Formats: sequence, C-alpha cells, structure tokens
Amino acid sequence: MTDSMGKVEIPANALYQAQTQRALDNFRISSLRLPASMVRAIALLKQACAATNVELEKLDAARGEAIDRAAAEIISGKHDGQFAIDVFQTGSGTSSNMNVNEVIATLASDKGLSVDANDHVNMGQSSNDVFPSAIHLAACLDLHQNLLPAMHRLELALLARMHQHQETIKTGRTHLMDAMPITLGQEISAWAAQVKNDRYRLQTALTRVQQLAIGGTAVGTGVNTSADFGARVCAKLQTATGIRFVQMENLFEGLSTQNTALELSGQLRVFATSLIKISNDLRWMNSGPLTGLGEIRLQALQPGSSIMPAKVNPVIPEAVLMVAAQVTGNDSCIAQAAQSGNFQLNVMLPVIAYNLLQSIEILANASLHLTGAIETFIVNNASLAQNLARNPILVTALNPIIGYRRAAEIAKRALAENRPILEMAVEMTDIDESTLKDLLDPGRLAKIHPEKSG
Repeated sequence: MTDSMGKVEIPANALYQAQTQRALDNFRISSLRLPASMVRAIALLKQACAATNVELEKLDAARGEAIDRAAAEIISGKHDGQFAIDVFQTGSGTSSNMNVNEVIATLASDKGLSVDANDHVNMGQSSNDVFPSAIHLAACLDLHQNLLPAMHRLELALLARMHQHQETIKTGRTHLMDAMPITLGQEISAWAAQVKNDRYRLQTALTRVQQLAIGGTAVGTGVNTSADFGARVCAKLQTATGIRFVQMENLFEGLSTQNTALELSGQLRVFATSLIKISNDLRWMNSGPLTGLGEIRLQALQPGSSIMPAKVNPVIPEAVLMVAAQVTGNDSCIAQAAQSGNFQLNVMLPVIAYNLLQSIEILANASLHLTGAIETFIVNNASLAQNLARNPILVTALNPIIGYRRAAEIAKRALAENRPILEMAVEMTDIDESTLKDLLDPGRLAKIHPEKSG
C-alpha cells in the first residue's frame, strides 16, 4: 500500500492502512496501548462528525451511513485487535486518530463505494481537536458508567455500617495513641463523608470535562470546517450518550492545554487519598489476631503465607493501597504532561489519555472490592470493651472538676498499675462513685447519651 510518503507493507488481514503501519514500525517502546474506551470515544466522534458533515452537505449520505456502521463495529469492540499502536507515539495522537480513520475507511468501503480515511472519515477534523475531545469524552463515559456508580455503592455500604454501629463505643486514637471514646459509627461516618465529598468533587470537574475542543481543527481557528461544526457534533454526542456535551468556549485553550484533564486527575488523586485513609484504618483495626488491635475481623479470602499456616492477611485493603499509589503516580505523570502545551498544541496527549483513563478504571474496580470488605467485616465487641475500660484517657472528663494536673496523676497511676480509670478515680478523689460513673461514661463522652452530657 502507498501513502504520501511512499510504499509500506501491511499484513493481508489488517483493516488499518499505511499510516497505522508506519506508527507500528516507528514506535516499539512499550507494551502499553490506548485503553479501549479511548478508541471507542474516537469512533463515537467519527460517527458524530460524519452525521454532521452529511447535514452540512459536505459528505454524501451513502458515505455517511457507511462510516456510521463501521464506527459502530469499533464501538462494539469487534475490532479491538486492530488498535495496537504504542502509547508512546507522536504527542498529538495523530497515529491513533489515523488508526481509527483507516479502520473505519476499510470497513466502510466496498466495491461500489470508496471511503477515504483523510478526505471522508477525518473531514472537518484534525488529530489536534479530535484527540483532546476524545480524552474528555472517554473520561466522561467512564466516570458516568463506572466510577461514580462504584463510589456511590461504597458510600451506601459505609452509611449502612455507620448506622449499624451508632452505639458501638470504642477507644478513639490520635497519633496512633489512645484518645477519648468514639463510636465505630462515628469513625465510619468520616469515611462515608470522604467518599461523598470526593464524588461531588468529581461531578464538579465534569462540568469542564464535558466541554470539547472539536471544531478547532489544526490550531483552534476551525480551518476547513463550518463555524457551527463543533456545536452540531456535541449535540449528536449528547443524543448518543445522554450526557450534555458542549463546545469549548475557547478552542485555542482546548488544543494547547490539558488543564481540565489535570484537574480531573487531581480529584481522582484526592479520592485515592481517601481510599488510603480508609484502607489503612481497616488494616490497623484488623491487626492481630492476638498482638494487634483486633477490633474487627476482615473476611478471610485466601491463605496469607506460603510458610506460616493459618495466617490470613488484609488483602483487599492492600490491593486498594496499591491502586491508590498507582493513581498518585499517574497524576504526577499527567501534571508533567500537561505542562507540554507548546504554543497551539499539547504534545503529550496519548500518555495523558492512558494514565487518566487507567486511574478511572482501577479506582472504580478498587471501590467495588472495598465495598465488599466494608459489608463483610465482623466487629470484635469484646476487644473494644476491654480496651475501652482500661483507657486512661477517659480521665479527661474530670479536667473541669479536678484540673488537668490532678487528672494526669490519676491516669499515669492507672496505667502503671494496669487498673481501670474509674477504680483509680474513686481512690484518688473525693467524688462519689455514682457521679464518677456518669462523668466517665464512655457513651456520654462519645455524645451518644445526650441526656448525660450536660
């Protein structure tokens, strides 16, 4: 097969054409490929662009319909093997844009109809506006279809356990050291609030992710297409997906920067940080079974050691922690790549697409796995009660009556003699035992007995 640069050999069974083969030959750097959701987003754009060009009477109906059918096959995943270009390719994503153009052109052409990858499939477009638009489109679809629902499921699971344990009192901890009482429900409420607020943060970012650069063509001026091309394409994408897409107000920004992708990645990193907090708390609470905190028992899923029989590890929180580390690294990569907006084009688009969409995918799956861990852990009430009874920090409740220094003496002696704080307070103060029981009541201190909190 020949292209503008000359002849190139292509496998007989390939649906792609010369430019794709050149990219396969030129970029042999890694085993990383663009996510399938990115390829499908480009195909969705091609459908919408072809329909728009037919409306504008720039493309004949027969070719428009053929492009639509071919793109639909790609969207269905039928030809995933045809998209094997390395992520580390030309920074505009031109190779992958042409890969999709060429496969569509091959599928759309038959004996009576010739469809050209550049002149027909890519009509009114440039890689420079298609690829940034596809990043936003793929991210939106993955968020709406996968991550946001998974986060909501996790939040609901946390809320259910929170309500279940509203009066399950335990020792609070600051600096990993014993602190004032708290309920397990209160502790879990912080996790639920984190997930809820992280979901809201992502939804706020979506208002900008749903703005597309399509219509800017080569440098943002919209050369070789109609002024209303981008708006029409966005309207068709809204019809196809149910998500409201609009053309970016400033197309020069859309081509030359990746600030929105970076913003979204930053919010994904915030959620990853929340998962680190939740997972580490679960690991600490599950630690033991004899020499750790032993407050909960996570579901046993697999043997924890190849040498130590009966050992069981907190494998789901550990897996989630690795996901969070990966997302944090992805965000750093995206931040560096977003700085490569030189004049009218960012030239690290493929690596931004790969890392952003990977972060969304693995966070969605990690959320579902963590949901299962939240739903199934068992509370060790005996351990909670034993630790609470001997918590010397309960003496804090006596500060207003006997003063900080005297309370500290009681706490230190109770700890040294391994005796309950109530017993020591009876011995070292002139407050009657009944009053001390009320003052030191863990439920009162955790604010679940409001009638006693006056």
